[in-house]
Amino acid sequence: MKKGIVVVDADQNQCRRFCALLKKSQYSTISMHSIRCLEENLKQSNSLAVILDIDTVPIDNRIVRELTIKFPDVYFFCLSEQSFHPELKDAICYHIYACLTKPVDPDELLFWIKSIYEEENPDT
Repeated sequence: MKKGIVVVDADQNQCRRFCALLKKSQYSTISMHSIRCLEENLKQSNSLAVILDIDTVPIDNRIVRELTIKFPDVYFFCLSEQSFHPELKDAICYHIYACLTKPVDPDELLFWIKSIYEEENPDT
């Protein structure tokens, strides 16, 4: 069974559109609207990636570091309209797999997702 992708975005409409884009490309998704339940969800689900909209969900270096240490097999992505986040410098340098600029280019997003699926399953 393919692992799912968790989308964390406080903007429910934007989250729904993002999940629809991923589902259209045959990826299962779980939508969340806050970071609070993410850790519990990751413990219970079989997730390959987490996509965090850092414009709508408040996070800091410590939260990202703790999540990536607890879930080393999960790829963490960030989305933002801003290209520079000095407050997240450590997290972005050491713990985030990729940062995507909004509005997200669907081809770029699907390239990244496909790449991590292929990395996880090299024979498929």
